[in-house]
Amino acid sequence: MSVNILAALDDPNLFAPFFRGTSWGAWKVWLAALFALPMTDDQLALYRLRTGRTAPPDAPFKEAELIVGRRGGKSRILSLVAVYLATFRDYERYLAPGEVATVAVIASDRRQARSIFRFTIGLLREVKLLEPLIEDDSTEVITLNNRVVIEIHTASFRVTRGYTFAAVLADETAFWRDETSANPDVEIFRALRPGLSSIPGAILLNASSPYRRTGLLWTTYQRHYGKDDARVLVWKASTAEMNPGIDPAIIAEAYEDDPESAASEYGADFRTDIADFIGRAIVEACVEAGCHERAAARATGRRYAGFIDAAGGSGSDSMTCAVAHLEDSIPTLDAIRERRPPFSPDDCVAEFAALLKSYGVSKAESDRWGGDWVGESFRKRGITVVPSAKPKSDLYRELLPLLNAHRCSLLDHPRLIAQLCGLERRTARGGRDSIDHAPMAHDDVANSAAGVLILVGTGPQPMRISGEAMARFGATPSGRVGNGMQIR
Repeated sequence: MSVNILAALDDPNLFAPFFRGTSWGAWKVWLAALFALPMTDDQLALYRLRTGRTAPPDAPFKEAELIVGRRGGKSRILSLVAVYLATFRDYERYLAPGEVATVAVIASDRRQARSIFRFTIGLLREVKLLEPLIEDDSTEVITLNNRVVIEIHTASFRVTRGYTFAAVLADETAFWRDETSANPDVEIFRALRPGLSSIPGAILLNASSPYRRTGLLWTTYQRHYGKDDARVLVWKASTAEMNPGIDPAIIAEAYEDDPESAASEYGADFRTDIADFIGRAIVEACVEAGCHERAAARATGRRYAGFIDAAGGSGSDSMTCAVAHLEDSIPTLDAIRERRPPFSPDDCVAEFAALLKSYGVSKAESDRWGGDWVGESFRKRGITVVPSAKPKSDLYRELLPLLNAHRCSLLDHPRLIAQLCGLERRTARGGRDSIDHAPMAHDDVANSAAGVLILVGTGPQPMRISGEAMARFGATPSGRVGNGMQIR
């Protein structure tokens, strides 16, 4: 079929029933810009306002970035573009025998991926002219009979290699997290681009509400926004500008509760109150490369401590346990255990209690999750666990000078390193900083490690007595004084 996307959007036999009313007007301007379609004077004025450009596009874009507030309609528009590109273009002449063209929709998590998938399959099924194209569909893949596959993925560079892409539509990239990667958005896009090179006119879309001033969304905005000759079309607009139908009371309440967060989520402004807590180079300088765990050395008189980050086993959080000791005044991490959900809390307690006992730890600390359950469960296993007096933000704050001065020793544990590097420092309206993981990320391993390192670093320290004082007490070279008391 030879029909442009705006004509398809206005056709009652195609997409018009699903995009009724005037609230989609701004999105139609964005589609006109993306595909270099004619615009009215009013549309051209909106295009200039949202892109910072002056000249209308003279050719379709191969790459575009959408910076739009939450509930602005991004997911539905991505689904529309996915269906249009999968059904209204012919890719067969670019495909080898047995090869298919893939339209990939990549979301930050499975919940968001399922949301986009429902829009996509819904459009294909409800448009009677397109429904016969469906050959097969599952929970994450739609196979069409025109040698096109629409696939839904969660963000990971491991699953994006080896494809021939007709289009890649990336959703909420500012919130992509991968605890084995420092820059998952950059690495995923780097892995995607070769797969887009085989089909002329293949499109890469990056759509997200903004977050902090880092990552691919921010760097692309800085590099390409407001430049007529930029190869990437960058469109920036608030929720209300793209979705006039949203209840303004919802947005007003959000601004009243947290202006900085609301300006990002609904105003499409990058946040200025959030920064990296610690750099990767500093963390890695404290890692003993190749050392994944240190065996217990209780025969030397070494004293160990333990810290537990508890969880219930059915949510998204892991339950973790860390063991450490003081080595020549250096807090030294010895072991880390993590149980990711789903898991049995009782089995996890038994495993962690056995670990603590193997290091001679009979009393440990924990975060404040779970109330009496944590202490009672470990008490049954012979371990006394008390809640830490310090919230995790304080633990991270006290860990920072140790990391900066290389005054602690970490294990070579990828999730620990990634979680520490992923911590963010937020400045509240009252001026006090808080340190926590980013949205959709985790810090369970980092919390237990920070807790135990601070525990051994601030606990009772060995008494140090000068040689002059020892002589005054009549101590022997072994450290024993005349009355038999040993100085430690």
